[in-house]
Amino acid sequence: MTQVKVKTRPTGATAVLARMGQPDLTTPTGGTLGVTTSASDSGFNPIDLLYSSLAACMVLSARIAASKLGILDRFENVTAEVTGEKAKTEPSRIETFHIALDVKGNFNDDERQAIGHMAEDICTVSNTLRGAVSFDLTVKA
Repeated sequence: MTQVKVKTRPTGATAVLARMGQPDLTTPTGGTLGVTTSASDSGFNPIDLLYSSLAACMVLSARIAASKLGILDRFENVTAEVTGEKAKTEPSRIETFHIALDVKGNFNDDERQAIGHMAEDICTVSNTLRGAVSFDLTVKA
């Protein structure tokens, strides 16, 4: 079985919003992204970013799962399509996430299912969304 080594890196994000315009995001690793706030503008809005984080984590975790299962040599690619449903009551939130995972490669259905379910267990984002996370808010003077 292949040993997967995990390299840590700084994580986090900073959003800046002026009186006019749209938010700009930066990460400690140099990532930048403008966020859209209008339904008619193209680009990522905050909910798209949430779905994108889950989708990216799931495909990365699926590849890790195939490696842990010893079948990475038959792995071609994986696609995760994530959508969701907003709750109809307050507070505003996504109530249900829908994840469609398409694992390509020379796998039978049991192997595809194993990759998908293991990916969900490995994925930090799905584990965080499913868990009881806490928030530590500081409002600076």
